Amino acid sequence: MPPSTYTNPILNEDFPDPTIIRAADGYYYAYGTQTKWRKQLIINIQVARSHNLIDWELLGDALPQKPTWADTTQKLWAPHVSEHDGLYYLYFSALPNGATKEDLCLAVAVAEAPAGPFVDIGQPLLCGKSFINIDPMSFDDPATGKRLLYWGSGFGPIKVRELAPDRVSFAPQSIAIDLIQPVPDAAPTNYQRLVEGAWVILRDGWYYLFYSGNNCCGPDAHYGVLVARSRSATGPFETLPQATGNPNSMLLEGNEYWHAPGHNCVVTDAAGQDWLAYHAIDPHQPTFDAIDAEQGYSRRIMLLDRLEYQDGWPRLVSGGTPSHQAQPAPITE
Repeated sequence: MPPSTYTNPILNEDFPDPTIIRAADGYYYAYGTQTKWRKQLIINIQVARSHNLIDWELLGDALPQKPTWADTTQKLWAPHVSEHDGLYYLYFSALPNGATKEDLCLAVAVAEAPAGPFVDIGQPLLCGKSFINIDPMSFDDPATGKRLLYWGSGFGPIKVRELAPDRVSFAPQSIAIDLIQPVPDAAPTNYQRLVEGAWVILRDGWYYLFYSGNNCCGPDAHYGVLVARSRSATGPFETLPQATGNPNSMLLEGNEYWHAPGHNCVVTDAAGQDWLAYHAIDPHQPTFDAIDAEQGYSRRIMLLDRLEYQDGWPRLVSGGTPSHQAQPAPITE
């Protein structure tokens, strides 16, 4: 019998930048950024599974062997997994060997099972300066049949570009399209100074692009989720701040119980309800012995809240901040 209620968090372990999919075997699988497990074991790409989106079993490392071009570094970020024709494609970011700065690359690995092991294709998909090439999310557009990859950060725009049929390279002659621009002169507390963590869904004729803004981590973490919409998967997108005329219009921001919530995915339950899964910082246990623990790195745990749609825009049933009391559980059977 699935649970009738749940209380956040749904996974009380460091599990940043969660992606959740429902695989062909009927399980929900969640994937998360690299972490150090219980002060000793480094997990490159985390993977967990659940029957009901509430009770999660940690499965270990989905990418047990690092890419050969990034096997001496420790920055494997923000995985996204999609399933096509019996194969699973893992998109993530990695810091290449010999990089003197955080000049990260987009990467792809492939597996025959949702828990892996995923095997890197042997070379980066795209590299560049700083942390611009991070947070990939793949999406197949039902309207055009195109395979699309969204990504972006590093105080630059969120972008989209068409993938080739092999899903491990970009389509020939394709170009990146800028979708969401940061607002660099915004106040330090404004969430639009940096934008990242794109997630796209199609619902009721609208393409909704969920994204996160500002500072995810550290003692000055100030993070939240915004949303934009378009009639096309490649834009142009209107952001919620643009639609309302209020630069502080948010889908999700922190409260006294959960700080700096963000980097979400959207998963749909068996009743057709959409759920926002995301990470947040517990102020009672904000840090942990991370890989870069000398920085007091934030412990980001996984939360879940239901979305509803009103006047053509999504909003959280919990009212724009993470829930902290018992909520009706997803319907998964």
